[in-house]
Amino acid sequence: MIHNPILRGFNPDPSIVRVGDDYYIATSTFEWFPGVQIYHSRDLAHWHLLTRPLSRVSQLDLRGVGASQGVWAPDLTWDNGTFYLVYTVVTAFYCNMYDTHNYVVTAEHIEGPWSDPVEISSFGFDPSLFHDDDGRKYMVMMVTDHRVPKKYAGRLIVQEYNPVNRCMTGDFHEVYQAKDIFLEGPHILKHNGLYYLFCADTGTGEGHGQTMLRSRNVFGPYEMDRPDFGCRTRPDEAYSILTSRHVPSHPLQKSGHADLVETQKGETFIVHLCGRPLSQTNPPDAPRFAGVRRYMLGRETALERVYWTEDGWLRLANGTNIPDEYLAEPDLPPCSWPAESQPDPFDLPALRQAWQFLRVPLTEADYSLTARPGYLRLFGGNGLGSRFRQSFIAQRVRELKAVAMTELEFEPRYFKQMAGLILYYDYDYDNYLYLHVTRDEDQGKVLTLLRAENRKYTSPYGMVSIPEGTPVRLKISLLNGDAAFAYDTGEGFQELGQPLDASFLSDEACTEGWFTGTMIGLCCQDLTGSHLAADFDSFELRCEAVD
Repeated sequence: MIHNPILRGFNPDPSIVRVGDDYYIATSTFEWFPGVQIYHSRDLAHWHLLTRPLSRVSQLDLRGVGASQGVWAPDLTWDNGTFYLVYTVVTAFYCNMYDTHNYVVTAEHIEGPWSDPVEISSFGFDPSLFHDDDGRKYMVMMVTDHRVPKKYAGRLIVQEYNPVNRCMTGDFHEVYQAKDIFLEGPHILKHNGLYYLFCADTGTGEGHGQTMLRSRNVFGPYEMDRPDFGCRTRPDEAYSILTSRHVPSHPLQKSGHADLVETQKGETFIVHLCGRPLSQTNPPDAPRFAGVRRYMLGRETALERVYWTEDGWLRLANGTNIPDEYLAEPDLPPCSWPAESQPDPFDLPALRQAWQFLRVPLTEADYSLTARPGYLRLFGGNGLGSRFRQSFIAQRVRELKAVAMTELEFEPRYFKQMAGLILYYDYDYDNYLYLHVTRDEDQGKVLTLLRAENRKYTSPYGMVSIPEGTPVRLKISLLNGDAAFAYDTGEGFQELGQPLDASFLSDEACTEGWFTGTMIGLCCQDLTGSHLAADFDSFELRCEAVD
């Protein structure tokens, strides 16, 4: 059996394509670099991270973008020997007028090299490319309304794309407009000569779902699927063929934003985003999403078996519109992948693929793997609130039970020099738990925890003096939203007080930036400008599913 989600921890907005016997899923990365995660499978059950195609600054420069901006909703397709990746780079979002620049890159091979991007439009976002049977290509995207008052809640447009000149051509055609039902993340599908709009509905929270429309012409008019199952509780509610909104006890919430693939054996599946909730909730007086559940792992990717009805609509194979936590594996030869070895001893000439950076890649001014072989050396950089460059590397937390450990050698001279292990959600409003070594004028070299929640800062454990010139091992343990912190200077691990509620590192709890997921990583700051280095001997992250 497949246990959903198939891509666990911060893997939203999935787009899937099959080429021969190989399946690929692309997911959003927002402000993290390299951009777009592409996973590979041959049986739809076992997946591994294959590549991140936006790996050069010439392709993606995210300096200055805000939290949860950057790369949104990639769309991965293949046609006539070429892979196409279409995506949005959002540079302004928490405002009335969004800046949403849409790009296309191409490659002959999924692992690249991928071309430099060509900007195709900024009119909307969440673009998706459709390859028609006659060789023509069309782009569909959503458009928001900044006017006061708004004239519509959601709008979808379709325009032809010229692959030779790599540009949009002809007029755009409005194919959907509504004051009530908000649609986004659209894909165009074709089945038995009919064109389908396959769209996410109702935002990205617990009300999320998936809606279908169809037409005999790619430019419409489109009729909406209105299935007679499910539960609609108000007239303006979407007709979702997939949703968890009416089953709050279901382990997979936020289900929607789907894409479709057909196997070589003729089975049909969709991938969709989902989220696994904690029991912790926002306070009843929270400025945003008061009282709602929290999702530390962000939005993840799940798989569902579907079928086409006789009258030409998609339905879940389970007979409902509720996602499956478990489903039978497809009729495909099993193909598993070796797990990435742990721990990471930093003994390779480059960082392992699991690591990502904020906005731009680290340069030789930020880190070194050769200055001290077997160690990662991070040179102290900007503070954690910087939107431009930081000495910071991080990996996804994939389960609600996880343990991360590292060994650090760092001899700070001033309190403005820091290095350590961090649980991190975003930087605009500062949401993190930072276990780090620094210096105090009175106590000397110390270990402390800085807790930042929407720009409110506390030091829950105070400062602990640690020996000069001695390595220190740091450990963060997560369990169902609680975090415990420990350190070892040579006499075994010692706990730092009682565990803390870390559930504020979630989509719902952050005042700004709510589309990613909790990351854990290593960082070093030197706010004196001296670039004092910290040496990390190893890093280990172990994630374990919680029943």
